[in-house]
Amino acid sequence: MRISKLFSKTSKNWPAGEEATNAKLLIKAGYIRKSSAGVYSYLPLGWRVLNKINDIIREEMNSIGAQELLMPTLVAKDYWAKTDRWEVDIAFKTKLPETSHQSTEFGLGWTHEEVVTDLATDFISSYQDLPTAVYQIQNKFRAEARAKNGLLRGREFLMKDLYSFHANKEDLDNYYQTVIEAYKKILQRLDLNAKVVEAAGGAFTKEYTHEFQVLDPSGEDDVFYCDKCDFAQNKEIAKVGIGDKCPACGGEIKESSGIEVANVFKLGTRFSDAFNLKFKDKDGSEQAVLMGSYGIGPSRLMGTLVEAYNDERGIIWPESVSPYKVHLVSLAGDNNMVAKSAEKIYTNLDKSGVEVLFDDRDISAGHKLADADLLGLTWRAVVSEKTGNKIELKQRSKPEIKLVSYEEVAKLVK
Repeated sequence: MRISKLFSKTSKNWPAGEEATNAKLLIKAGYIRKSSAGVYSYLPLGWRVLNKINDIIREEMNSIGAQELLMPTLVAKDYWAKTDRWEVDIAFKTKLPETSHQSTEFGLGWTHEEVVTDLATDFISSYQDLPTAVYQIQNKFRAEARAKNGLLRGREFLMKDLYSFHANKEDLDNYYQTVIEAYKKILQRLDLNAKVVEAAGGAFTKEYTHEFQVLDPSGEDDVFYCDKCDFAQNKEIAKVGIGDKCPACGGEIKESSGIEVANVFKLGTRFSDAFNLKFKDKDGSEQAVLMGSYGIGPSRLMGTLVEAYNDERGIIWPESVSPYKVHLVSLAGDNNMVAKSAEKIYTNLDKSGVEVLFDDRDISAGHKLADADLLGLTWRAVVSEKTGNKIELKQRSKPEIKLVSYEEVAKLVK
């Protein structure tokens, strides 16, 4: 992709009114644009990052036997009414115009337990249909009173929600742990160090649920955790404090702010009871289906990555989600030979399957190099009179600069 043809552009100035680091950098670099508070457009570079996050999530969800589908965003009131969730404060609501001669009211989907349970009544009737699990990656809508912190708290955001169905508690418990391990893999592949944190079950269950918290000063949650083992609790249920001994290993308890990027719930039979979702066991007796719900936020992960990986010059994307692998910078000026060399390198890298963002613009060298740092792609490759028949290659996350041959570039970045 040539930057001269790119739909979006970087900005010279920081966006007005933004406090969160992720919002400042993503808007300035041309990854996203704010439409209104808590609502963003994902521009071509941002959409590439988001899709790479989605691809990682899909791979791990498919690996544990979950099947992808897509449910409606517009959910009729009848669904919410069955579980007494029509009157929740965070729901956006709408209805058909009066000219339609119908009075149907809808809520914009902020979660999909009701819809997926109703779907399951058409396909689950026997123990032989269980266990099963389905997921979607879809926009969600929540009427946040204070949409802030960029992609970390939005009114419209992308969510991967997984729902599982089971014949007994043991099977639900096992799959719950399977999803936890899959979420750990997702976060590891994204280079995010997250704590699995015990949290309250709320209206869903009397058992503890679990959140995945990335410890970061920009987080809105307070987490108590052990510095020696995996013990961690959300402040709202914590029975420990700073400096206490860990109840699991005796280590020291510390406190940190955390960004919640995922959560998992055992729903039990709350939704299956509401929708009469039952199955016949081996003896022919009818039993209520047990359910689990598991969410992870791709758009919030994108914001979290920027909060975790940045410096005074811009974003530093982990290689797994960098929108392009190489940022090729031509500092040709009036030198036609350098310009031709840069074009040849761009063509060869592209043909060899390397994702390349090529800065072919007729602007100053300083502007190009500053944009390369701001955009934060994994590798920067510079072609200029000074490099001669070599290329100046640098990883965004490291200070070292190498001079390599044209042939070596593709091998190194792969």
